[in-house]
Amino acid sequence: MKRIVSILLALVLFASLGAALAESKPVHPEGTIRIYCTGQPQFLQMYYEKWLQDHPDVAPGVTIEMVQIESMAAGRQKISMDYLAGATSDLPDGIYLDAVGIIDLAAADLLVDVTEYYAGIEGEFIGGAAGDATIEGKVFGLPEAVRPQLLFYNAAVFEKYGVDPALMSTFDGYLEAGRLLKEKSNGEVYLSYVSPTNHTWRYWGRRGLMPQANARIWDENGKAIIGSDEGTKLALGFLDTLMSEDLLYKTTMMQPPLYEATDEGKIATFYIGAFWDEFIRANLVKTSGQWRVMNAPMFESVSQNGAPVANYLCLVNNGENKYAELIKTMWYDFQTDVVSRNAWVTNMEEIKGAYSNPIALNVLADSFWQAPSEFYGGQSFRQAEGEGLNNASPNMPVTEKDAEADSIISAEIEKYVAGEQTMEQAIQNMDKELNIRIK
Repeated sequence: MKRIVSILLALVLFASLGAALAESKPVHPEGTIRIYCTGQPQFLQMYYEKWLQDHPDVAPGVTIEMVQIESMAAGRQKISMDYLAGATSDLPDGIYLDAVGIIDLAAADLLVDVTEYYAGIEGEFIGGAAGDATIEGKVFGLPEAVRPQLLFYNAAVFEKYGVDPALMSTFDGYLEAGRLLKEKSNGEVYLSYVSPTNHTWRYWGRRGLMPQANARIWDENGKAIIGSDEGTKLALGFLDTLMSEDLLYKTTMMQPPLYEATDEGKIATFYIGAFWDEFIRANLVKTSGQWRVMNAPMFESVSQNGAPVANYLCLVNNGENKYAELIKTMWYDFQTDVVSRNAWVTNMEEIKGAYSNPIALNVLADSFWQAPSEFYGGQSFRQAEGEGLNNASPNMPVTEKDAEADSIISAEIEKYVAGEQTMEQAIQNMDKELNIRIK
């Protein structure tokens, strides 16, 4: 009898233990995680699809779809419109955003607050990684990447025309290098490029010259001052000099003619964020091995390297938020698992896929992130990207008004590039329109 009682007690104990384990294990409903992403999201999807395959016990029956969007602005606009239309079933589970997008959607309560979750792991990441996703002490995005502004240059072009790349440590030197290349090549080689689209404000302006010049759109009271701001005059005045001296090749960014001209040696440099690596590795063939990378030039009066660009994986408040915890788990493993992250990057190198430097301290410490690259003639791009974060310019402050402001400013820059107005007129028109349309 005692033996029977003991067996029954053991069965009850095991049953209770099993129930407790089942309750402690998160249960994720079958379905598809949908995340909006710019650029080339198919490469991130490869990582997360493999993660789900490797963890069948965590989320059986769950798949993931990285939905390509034209821009972060387009993504946040679609989310806003679907929400206002009551089409909550069309809302994604996540979206990759920058500071402007986060402020916009957080103000509409369309992003999940991840403050408590991130506070528990913040020490595992580089300092300030969540800075641009933090609004009044609340974190609304999981940091995906923090990437510096860099200068990519074709070393073979500089060697051919006897121009020292070291000149380009300052913007005065960058300008001089452009003049020398133009002169010695009889006008065949351009210092860089300019696009007739909104990419010029985005990459030359907001993410490039403006923060390096300590430029401001607004004063402390929120009034538009771009028309009188000295930093703006310095930043956009430099762009105007490059344009007026015909040092920039006019072509649309991220389109075949740009890559063709670059492979033909007509475009010598790209002053742009580290993300540009994925595009030139994927699209340049003839000049592979000729490219090098260095810190962005500095304005001598300011002496700051390029401003870093951060982007974030934001959880969309779609009412159900049924995959919020699973997305956090997958994101954390992507950021901190050294073996799987390095293996994925190795695969990206082989297939010319997109990837960025990690932000988790344990992954960055691995020697893998100092490895040389054939595309850069043996230089370690990964190491150069890390060094590019030193002495970085602070980013321009972002407010709820900046999403609309960007469209206003970009429109004036586009008219300038098209030759419809001078830079001085463009700046004054920006100021006027901002003060009229944004209160």
